[in-house]
Amino acid sequence: MAVNYASKYADAVDERFKLKSLTTGIINGNFDWIGVKTVNIFSRDLATLNDYKTTGSNRYGTPDELGNSEQEMTVSQDKSFTYTIDAASEQDTNGTMEAAATLAENIDNLVIPAMDTYRLSVITANVPTAGTVSGKTHIVTNAVTKSNAFEEFLACQEVLDDDKAPQGGRIAVVTPSYHNKIKLDDNFTKWGDMSQKMMINGIVGMIDGVPTIKVPASYLPEDVDFLITNPLVAPAPVKLQEFKINYNAPGISGALVEARVRYDCFVLDKKKDAIAVHKNA
Repeated sequence: MAVNYASKYADAVDERFKLKSLTTGIINGNFDWIGVKTVNIFSRDLATLNDYKTTGSNRYGTPDELGNSEQEMTVSQDKSFTYTIDAASEQDTNGTMEAAATLAENIDNLVIPAMDTYRLSVITANVPTAGTVSGKTHIVTNAVTKSNAFEEFLACQEVLDDDKAPQGGRIAVVTPSYHNKIKLDDNFTKWGDMSQKMMINGIVGMIDGVPTIKVPASYLPEDVDFLITNPLVAPAPVKLQEFKINYNAPGISGALVEARVRYDCFVLDKKKDAIAVHKNA
């Protein structure tokens, strides 16, 4: 005689791993996009430094007509997602298909990673190839090992220092691979301060006095080991966060979930010298 065994479904849901936003500490909200799509910002040119002459009529030199530059920042990212949950699915799955919970999961696993990855790609793409003061590239390229990881970080710090980038406010964003190598670097374990903890999302300690955020390698462009930046560099507006659960959508018995997010990230032209990127050779 056959035996029918009982089965049941667990109340818990096997949800994906998720991360909070890891880039909130490297951007700023210093500009206002309320009511507009585009914000323009002016920057001033510098005069020519001359040798003063003790004779003649133009003793200070020939006057320059001081000019300026204009940077246009237009929000370009307009993302969305939508799906339906049939009323029977929501009722008969132990509450695991409840619309609000599914919406939160999609925000955590779609929207936030997309914004983080986009911000990091914009900052990396704007690293200067010739610093304003030094003329040196801010892209340091070398293979990172557990013997030189700290030295490579200091090389990026040196580039920033030579171009007068503020020493205060710097934040590093590193891959897990680089993070592992620097922890094995004897030079760092002797002089480093990775053990200090910070109350910022994702902060894993400090390198040469710089708070350090570890992100998945997929968040950074290919071959980038780490970058150093400053929140002053990158305004990152979020124009719209619209998340809707509609139980009265025509032709649907259940929930229609709709989401739309408008955002962007910009690098200020006169602040680029505060970015340094390390790439793996």
